[in-house]
Amino acid sequence: MTDSHADTILVGGQVRTGSGRAEGLAVRAGVIEAVDGGVELLERRGPDTRVIDLAGGTVLPGLHDLHVHPVYAGVRERRCKVPQGSDLARTLSIVAEHVARAAPGAWVLGGQWDASALGTSPDRTMLDAIAPDRPVLLEDTSGHSSWANSAALRAAGIGPGTPDPPGGLFERDTAGDPNGVQRETAAELLAASAPKPADEEVEAALEWALGEMLSYGITSFTEAAVGFTAGPRSELRAYTRLAARGAVRQRVRLSLVWSPYDPGCDDLIAMRNLCASARVAPDCVKIFLDGVPTDSHTAAMIEPYADTVEGRDDEAGRHGMLAIAQPDLDRAVTRFDRMGLTVKFHAAGDAAVRAALDAVEAARSANGPGPCMHNVGHCTFVTESDIVRATRIGATFEVSPYLWRPSPICADIAAAVGPAAIRRVWPVREMLEGGALVVAGSDWCVVPSVNPWSAIETLVTRREPGGGADSFGPDQAITLEQAFGLFTVNAARQEGSAHRVGRIEPGMLADVVVVDRDPFDVPITQVHATEVRMVLVEGETVFEAEGRQGPK
Repeated sequence: MTDSHADTILVGGQVRTGSGRAEGLAVRAGVIEAVDGGVELLERRGPDTRVIDLAGGTVLPGLHDLHVHPVYAGVRERRCKVPQGSDLARTLSIVAEHVARAAPGAWVLGGQWDASALGTSPDRTMLDAIAPDRPVLLEDTSGHSSWANSAALRAAGIGPGTPDPPGGLFERDTAGDPNGVQRETAAELLAASAPKPADEEVEAALEWALGEMLSYGITSFTEAAVGFTAGPRSELRAYTRLAARGAVRQRVRLSLVWSPYDPGCDDLIAMRNLCASARVAPDCVKIFLDGVPTDSHTAAMIEPYADTVEGRDDEAGRHGMLAIAQPDLDRAVTRFDRMGLTVKFHAAGDAAVRAALDAVEAARSANGPGPCMHNVGHCTFVTESDIVRATRIGATFEVSPYLWRPSPICADIAAAVGPAAIRRVWPVREMLEGGALVVAGSDWCVVPSVNPWSAIETLVTRREPGGGADSFGPDQAITLEQAFGLFTVNAARQEGSAHRVGRIEPGMLADVVVVDRDPFDVPITQVHATEVRMVLVEGETVFEAEGRQGPK
């Protein structure tokens, strides 16, 4: 094939570019060579050129998910799955079925539950009734709390004299004994006693999740916390092995967790490049600053929570908890910034967002401007003054999970913070109007699906996919163009790859998706139903929906 011939030509539909539309595009050596009319493009065809008939479909830039837990999602798929929004009776029925099927001595692990959906605060006695001898451990929807039976507490060595760990707590009964609900690091303490998945299961779970994301058009993503499910070394091995055999088709950024309470974190970060490859970049550090603004009251809030937690009339019960002292945080972020590592913060409450921005500002003051786009993740609540400050210091807001619409966990959030705060929940509109860089992440599997098309729609409507009477934070709704930008051009800027991906134009890499509709030409309530027909990464087909006609 001569240099003048395209490797691949896509024609027979439309291509959405930054400046309008075209009939197709041509790709050579993984790069978009031309975006033009069909006749002009076919003049670039050579004897080995692959011509793909779009069959009326639309070509868009590949989408980016900048906060996702693929291993977690894949492993949970194999465990006891409780549909979000299940009440207590349904939850216990599902768990009882898994208890009956479990092998002798095996733990029953899974989730997800929410206090508002259960209709009551859970405790160990409810699980004891269906599993008196077998350990049962269920995560809540957020992944920041767990619910255990007495057998699981015994297996973990947790009893009446067990103190609350730093950064977490055991909910307690009237006698002061752990009641089976754990928050934050207390949940981690219990989870550490449960069996971890074997390397083979972790690898299979990750490979399944990668395929699931491709099927929705996700060509780049950030693994938000390596080790969240199976431990960091096991999960890094899975990424490394899959990459070595060409099974990692997306562009992946890995976030390695750092905590001042775990000296092993620094060793892992120091040796990060042992896991680097052409598609995998372990160049991000994850720091957890708080929890979640639900009935747990673990997200750090400037104003006190609107409701109360029985037996917890302390500072943490009223304002949540910050996991790391500010001087320690400032030193860590400054050090990572100097190393050229991007920092991703878990910061759901506005006090945690402020602490993250304080640390970014400390790093900028110490090191000067730099290329690292430190990003504050979740951002459920952010003060107006901190939106202005983030723009000034070059910090990114990463809004996640895809919960800016009515859902079971949102009822917990609303009850915890009150209606006044909910008016500014996930303040995406204010962030964009303030000039900040804003990107989006699913936090899958906190949400049941990684589908970004639902997220794009609900950023615009702030209602259930397909529409509905109820809304969640409608004052913060944005336009479709803005929502699509969060997943493309904005995300590419955050990843440091805006010169390569995020747009369709000559000279950019051919990371594109072919979908069944133009989301800009259908009613907004139909965007969530967008179906992906094909995905190309650097011009290579990495996903093709079943039943689609092949190339000519």
